[in-house]
Amino acid sequence: MDNRLKEFVENIGYARIIIGLFLIVLLVSAFLLKLPMSNLFEGILVRTGMNGILVLAMVPSIQSGTGLNFGLPIGIICGLIGTIISIEMNLVNWNAFIVSLIIGSLLGAISGYLYGILLNKVKGQEMLVGTYAAFSIVSGMCMFWLLAPFYSPKMIWPYGGKGLRVTISLENVFDKILNNWVPFGMSLDKFPFRILGVNIPIGLLLFFGIFCFIFWIFSRSKTGITMHAAGSNPKFAESSGINVDKARIIGTVLSTMLGAIGIIVYAQSYGFLQLYTAPQFMAFPAVASILIGGASIKTASIMHVIIGTFLFQSLLVVALPVANVVLEGSLSEVVRIIISNGIILYALTRIGGGEEH
Repeated sequence: MDNRLKEFVENIGYARIIIGLFLIVLLVSAFLLKLPMSNLFEGILVRTGMNGILVLAMVPSIQSGTGLNFGLPIGIICGLIGTIISIEMNLVNWNAFIVSLIIGSLLGAISGYLYGILLNKVKGQEMLVGTYAAFSIVSGMCMFWLLAPFYSPKMIWPYGGKGLRVTISLENVFDKILNNWVPFGMSLDKFPFRILGVNIPIGLLLFFGIFCFIFWIFSRSKTGITMHAAGSNPKFAESSGINVDKARIIGTVLSTMLGAIGIIVYAQSYGFLQLYTAPQFMAFPAVASILIGGASIKTASIMHVIIGTFLFQSLLVVALPVANVVLEGSLSEVVRIIISNGIILYALTRIGGGEEH
């Protein structure tokens, strides 16, 4: 019996057991404090869907051998540019959303290719260089947001101000276009997705699921298998005739494109675009999520993405309202920041902590 329990614990991993128990304690506390549980569960589902593709962006970079993609803000900036171009074109609803995805993906592919070349020149230091590159590009883009020739009143500073605003509303553009979408052209009144009083953001979760499925198919293609082989054992792959540098570039391109798509999905759910320094630290929650899900710097799968995103976002959603009630709002935001950064810090310690599968 002890051996079975030990095997069960090792399969799940101590990190996920600790975080899972902490989440259960928070949920029980929320129930005892008579917080609206349906709203909490709905928030968990929404935040899982809106962050999922950003976490998925870590998988191709890990599988291709470049490690955790701390350069994710490069892809995020591409997605932001795609979105502001669609707003400048006065597009709305699905037209704006689709054009944003297309432009963001194309820019992500170009940026990912150049970024991949850089990573091939600094093998062994990819995460450090990626972090530095991301911070540098985010800082440089602050000048672009101020000087770029955009004129839409939805984005520029009012009263003749120059440059784009720090926060741009997506209202009347494509705000929550996925969250509110339901299949078969049926309205929410006729075909509600409610389980035990919880509204299910079916469009958002389905979009996330589609990208997970697409990458799952890709990972089983010849290119995907080659990329994974190059990342798992570069020397053996090279001796087998695989172009390891090319495989690493493919993984970086995919990761950057997913970052661009992910921020557009995130923004439509959030309802706003945030420019300037906002993308600077967005890689850290994504990195923490996939590590909590069971990934390492050498292995990652879609299941790690789903589990990790769900656990990380669940903790953030439940911790704040519980802290609000317990501390009567005085220190709740401080507690939320401590919990959020504590989870990230704990997850990052798993980089050097060995495999946990």
